[in-house]
Amino acid sequence: MAFKRKINGKLLVIMAIIAVLSMEQKFESHEVSDTEQSNKQVISCNSPYIIDGDTFSCNGERIRMANIDAPEMPEHCRRGRRCTPGNPFASKNYLHSISRSSVTCLSIEKDHYGRTVARCKANGKDLSCAMVAAGHAIERYGVLNCQ
Repeated sequence: MAFKRKINGKLLVIMAIIAVLSMEQKFESHEVSDTEQSNKQVISCNSPYIIDGDTFSCNGERIRMANIDAPEMPEHCRRGRRCTPGNPFASKNYLHSISRSSVTCLSIEKDHYGRTVARCKANGKDLSCAMVAAGHAIERYGVLNCQ
């Protein structure tokens, strides 16, 4: 009986290692499955309502721009949270200035606040990349590819 438990325990460890390795390979390959692609939604609007330097409302949908973090508006940085330094009004105003046209977003996921996390473009510019390049946000919560 003890011999059988040893084998079962070793088998579980081997299965766990194989599962972790297969997950790492999937993340490294950056391949998007058909199911994942079909879950993505395109959201478009003209001149969205800007909430702060990384969040806006587009036709009633609250969008959180992917892979960046902008300075929080006054009173919004909760105690114990590491908030991005900088001028939140300048960040908000810059996002407003670069999104005064048609904005198109490709959803990635919903965050824990229920917002749609998305990569967004206006006038052919990726808004997340533009915010970081202008110094009004930092790259955070993922890798920002701004080629």
